[in-house]
Amino acid sequence: MSDQAIDKDVPEMNLADDRKNEEPKISHRKRNSFKNNLRKYWAVLALITYIAGLGSGYMLWGSSKAGNGAGGGKAASGEHDDMGALFDQVNPPDGYELPIQYGNFAPRLVAAGIIDYAGFVKLYQEIGFPLSEQQIAILSKGSNDTVVFNKENQHFLLNLFWALGLANQNKILTEGLMMRDGKDKVVNFASTGGWTLASAPVADLYASQPIIILTDEQQKRLEEVAAGVYRPCCDNPTHFPDCNHGMAMLGMLELMASQGASVGDMFEAAKYVNAFWFPQQALELAVLFKTSNNVEFTQVEGAQVVGKQLFSGSGFQVVHQWLAKNEKLDQVPDGGGSCGVK
Repeated sequence: MSDQAIDKDVPEMNLADDRKNEEPKISHRKRNSFKNNLRKYWAVLALITYIAGLGSGYMLWGSSKAGNGAGGGKAASGEHDDMGALFDQVNPPDGYELPIQYGNFAPRLVAAGIIDYAGFVKLYQEIGFPLSEQQIAILSKGSNDTVVFNKENQHFLLNLFWALGLANQNKILTEGLMMRDGKDKVVNFASTGGWTLASAPVADLYASQPIIILTDEQQKRLEEVAAGVYRPCCDNPTHFPDCNHGMAMLGMLELMASQGASVGDMFEAAKYVNAFWFPQQALELAVLFKTSNNVEFTQVEGAQVVGKQLFSGSGFQVVHQWLAKNEKLDQVPDGGGSCGVK
C-alpha cells in the first residue's frame, strides 16, 4: 500500500485529553506550555506512526469481504467464524490461570469489615448469579486453589480484588495520586465511595490492613506494572486506582507480586484479566492486531495490550475510530465493564 493510501486511512486524532494522563497529579497547577506541547506532538507522531503501520496490513485479514463478489455469503460466514476464534483468544473458554493461589486474604477482608459477608452473598443472589461452593469457601475459609479467571467468575473476582486493593496497606494508596487532594477527599473516588459492601466506613478501611506485605523488590515490580496497566474506562493507570477496575487490578497485582510473579507474568495476567472485564474493547484490539500483519491476540506482549497507547480511554478511542472507519466492527458485540459493585 502506498504512503498516500496509508495517509488516507490514518484517522484524524486529538490527543489533548492525554495531558491528564501525562501529569495527573498536577491538574490544578500551572503547566509548562512548551513542554506539554512537545509531549503532545510526540504522542501524536507515535500514534500516527503506529496506525499508519497497520494501514499497510489491515486488508490481510477479512479481505475476502471485498473480493468475493457472488461469494459474499461465504465471506460473511468466514468472518463470523474468524471473530469467534478471536473471541476465544480474548476470553479463553477454559479461563485464564494466574500463577498464584488465593491464600487467606479473603477471610481477613471479611474479619476486618471490608467485606460484609452477608451483603456480598446477597448481592450475587439478587443479580442472579449465586456464589458457588468454591467461592463461598474462598470467602469464609480461604483456599489453596489457583486463581483462574473465566466468564462465570470474572465479576466475583472483580469485587473480591477490589476489596483487597482498597483495604491493603500500600504506598501506592498512602503516598500516590489517590492522596493528591488530601486524606479527607480520598472517599470521593468511585473506587472508594463506590464500595458499598463493607460493614464499616470506607474512610476507616482505606489502606488500613497489612494483608499483603511486600519486600522492596516486590514493591518495585508492582509499581512498574501498575504504572503501565491502563483501562479503557478512563485515562488513568493502575497506580491511580480511582475506579473499581483500577483498584481491583491493584489488589490482584499485589497478590501476584507477593507470590513471586515477574513483571512479565503480571503484565500478561493484566492482559487477560482486563479482557474479561472489558471484553468488547479487548476484542476490538484483537481485530486490530489481526489486521496488522496477521498477528494473533495471544502473540502480543501483555505490556503492549494494556498500555496507554491502546488501552487507555483516549488510546482505545483512536483504535475504535480506525476500526469503524475501515468497517472492521460489524461482528463485534456491545459490552464493557461497569464501575459499580453490580
